[in-house]
Amino acid sequence: MAVQEARGGAGPERTHQGGCTCGDCPHGAREGHRRAVAAFLRRRDEFAAGQGLPTAVAHSASASRQWISEELTQRAETVAERGRVEGEAWLARLWLWTVCAAWGAVIVLLLVEALTAIGAGWTGARTAALLAALAVAGTLTAACRLHRARGGVLAPVIGEDNRMSTSRTVAACWVLFVAYTVLLLVGRLAAASGHTERDALISGLDLARGVGTVTVLAVVCGVAVLVRRVVGLRILAQRLQKVPAHRPRAADLLTDDAGRGAFTDIQYVVISAVALLFAAVRLARRPGQLPDLPWGLGVIVLISAATYLAGKYAEGGRPAILSVVRAREPGDLDGPIRTGDDIEIRGTSFVPPGAHGADRLSRTVVRIGTVDVHVPLIPVTGGFRNPTDTVLTVSVPADVEPGTVEVQVVTAAGVATNRYAVHVTE
Repeated sequence: MAVQEARGGAGPERTHQGGCTCGDCPHGAREGHRRAVAAFLRRRDEFAAGQGLPTAVAHSASASRQWISEELTQRAETVAERGRVEGEAWLARLWLWTVCAAWGAVIVLLLVEALTAIGAGWTGARTAALLAALAVAGTLTAACRLHRARGGVLAPVIGEDNRMSTSRTVAACWVLFVAYTVLLLVGRLAAASGHTERDALISGLDLARGVGTVTVLAVVCGVAVLVRRVVGLRILAQRLQKVPAHRPRAADLLTDDAGRGAFTDIQYVVISAVALLFAAVRLARRPGQLPDLPWGLGVIVLISAATYLAGKYAEGGRPAILSVVRAREPGDLDGPIRTGDDIEIRGTSFVPPGAHGADRLSRTVVRIGTVDVHVPLIPVTGGFRNPTDTVLTVSVPADVEPGTVEVQVVTAAGVATNRYAVHVTE
């Protein structure tokens, strides 16, 4: 960590620079990532405007394009590394926020109980509810401490792609609610003095009373497990492209990997939240039994879960080459594909969702025969003209033998397209 002594001041002053690596520094990793991103964007826009080229390559369009691509790739790797460090530092800090959120919920519950007890008086049910909340918060605090390097209590709901999992989050919320409900009943049962009250509390756990809640719990947990299996199998079958995120975000619950709002995720989260709120109100009204979730609301949650699961089966798709043509600049003569010419590969899904950063785009490769050609980064103001999701432009290297060769694209996610045959002449 960069440490500078404040000269002329009252004492030493620490300033955190982009290269700071100390474990308890909340500024170094974030500031380093911010500066790296700003420097990369500034350099990219300079190249897009035709500035910053060395004179040794400025005379050749192909040499300039290659030099710019290599320069941007190296800078993009620096940005990606800064992003990974910033993500790890953010996760290491997150566990404290999750602990504060857990105990903040306990304080809110205490205030609500205190306000509602005015006039009605404090009851044993309120005490049991507070003790159950303390037990849950204590358990979550211990979990946060054990998984502090992975986001604390959020570690179980972060997927293998380093994003917040919608299905796991919904299931975890229902599990916590049901666990809290059972602890509440346990506390009331322990404090009950009469046989009649104890029998009533035990009967509150009967399946006939909580069948709606139990059914919803079983379905959302099953969906969480099944979605993980479905996604894993589709990735292995190369029908779904996944690239890891630098760090999880709350928006992951409502968006796809590219950051766009996803209908299936949004409706699943919204309907589950509404049903959970209804169950919490029912528990507050009848704290002596499992919340009797109406079948109408339960069926709505089941339909929402089925829609979400169907969306996981339908999302994605394997990248495909539709055609390969010779790229022609204005004024060039038409002709066959020769070594050294640029070819334009047209197709679909060349850029996986969430892989629009330069470090991911630079990993796109075109295999021409037995030669692997890295797709050059061609900048424009605010982004890149190459590669794109539907068009890639590369040069045919001199190592390619004349004749019929097969062209194949390998995306940043490691998924290979179909092979497309083209004829290269001398």
